[in-house]
Amino acid sequence: MSYARVLCVGLVGVTGHLVEVEVDLAAGLPGVVISGLPDTALHEARDRVRAAVVNSGQRWPNRRITLNLLPATLPKFGSAFDLAIAVALLGGSGELPLLPLDGVAVLGELGLDGTVRPVRGVLPMVAAAAQAGVQRVIVPAGNTAEAAVVPGLLVRGVDTLHRLVAFVRDGTPLIEPPLDAPPPAAPGPDLAEVAGQSLGRRAVEVAAAGGHHLALIGPPGAGKTMLAERLPSILPELDDEAALEVTALHSIAGLLPPGGRLIRRPPFQAPHHTATVPSIVGGGSGLARPGAISLAHRGVLLMDEAPEFSKAALEALRQPLEHGRVLLTRSRGSAEYPARAQLVLAANPCPCANPAGDDRCECPPLARRRYLGRLSGPLLDRIDLQVRLSPMRAAELMETGSHESSAVVARRVAAARAAAAERWAPLGRRLNAEIPGPDLRRTPWRLPGRVTVELRSRLDSGSLSARGFDRVVRLAWTIADLDGRARPDMGDVAEAITLRTGEGT
Repeated sequence: MSYARVLCVGLVGVTGHLVEVEVDLAAGLPGVVISGLPDTALHEARDRVRAAVVNSGQRWPNRRITLNLLPATLPKFGSAFDLAIAVALLGGSGELPLLPLDGVAVLGELGLDGTVRPVRGVLPMVAAAAQAGVQRVIVPAGNTAEAAVVPGLLVRGVDTLHRLVAFVRDGTPLIEPPLDAPPPAAPGPDLAEVAGQSLGRRAVEVAAAGGHHLALIGPPGAGKTMLAERLPSILPELDDEAALEVTALHSIAGLLPPGGRLIRRPPFQAPHHTATVPSIVGGGSGLARPGAISLAHRGVLLMDEAPEFSKAALEALRQPLEHGRVLLTRSRGSAEYPARAQLVLAANPCPCANPAGDDRCECPPLARRRYLGRLSGPLLDRIDLQVRLSPMRAAELMETGSHESSAVVARRVAAARAAAAERWAPLGRRLNAEIPGPDLRRTPWRLPGRVTVELRSRLDSGSLSARGFDRVVRLAWTIADLDGRARPDMGDVAEAITLRTGEGT
């Protein structure tokens, strides 16, 4: 037999595609030709596979070898095709009977000594194989726990090419996924550790309950970073669908925690202010990789010292904040990543950043305007809550045992989210921040004129944009949910205006 075929999976962005690895051996000058839009890593596979086959005690065919990856129009990236290429080649040369691998997707990178090494993106690859009707997959031993997350699949692992050859020839058992339970997650920071700042705590709670973006502006030591870091601790655990999305993104980035289990805790990303645009929204050579905003999907993206970020990095967030996804187009193709993260901006009010606040600020008014002006109006217009924190006082700092813990606040947040999910179920939405503005202005959700009189006045005067109007209404619904009211009243709208504009804080 001079022809063989083995199934594998290619990955473009977070979308997997079933790929057929074809091998044809013909008479002629010995060599290997790879077709099907391979990248550099795949072109180098010929040398890795040859060394792995020989060092595993198998015979390398001294013939002209043509490898084709179908569909040929789909770009192929990475080294996950190595193992499938090796077994297809051995099958085509007559060394292996490939009947045991019929309908089995094979994934893995080969070392020169024949070891099978873990690869990135196994979870979305295996999920795509299952959607295509594949019922059995063979993955590197280090990826078995990750692959076993996908229901309805028989997952087996291999640590060497020799083990896979023995399985095909003699039925030697492969490695089964581990059955031990994942270790409990380490406790994170708690809201009880934040002294004072009742307004900041309220803003964080409202942001968590409605999925709103948040800006915290205040002097050093006021607790901006502490509040932002504790926002994930009051968010509900991710459900199955969200956990699969988040885990798939971290799998592609190679950032899964040990054991490769589903990520249930909302992720938290806090890039340094020197971060580049590709590191924030995604990029890299070849096919673009997910950036910090995608790795924070269903969680929190903190941009501490926000005015110190480059203007390009800040402005690049505008489209993802509006649409909840990032579309990265490169010469070799396009990749789309989900990016529905809660953005938290933390900033000092001025360059001197005097801990005493505005009372002792040494900056001229123009310098203050320029500093916060680095956060453009269109970007801030997409931030639902914009809160100014006051300097910390000694009495607040020395208080002990009087602050609610994250667990207490998380229960209120969960109840508010449940109320919102039930209300917006007919619209297919779950969070107040996700509701389109036109739906908020239609019956039965349109608020009475007496409730929105101040809001409409601000819109007519130009002090509030149309986008800002909708965001204040969304905030009012969240405040009502937290306080257990069926609909927002004038007080809820007034508080929402305060949280949105920072006036009176």
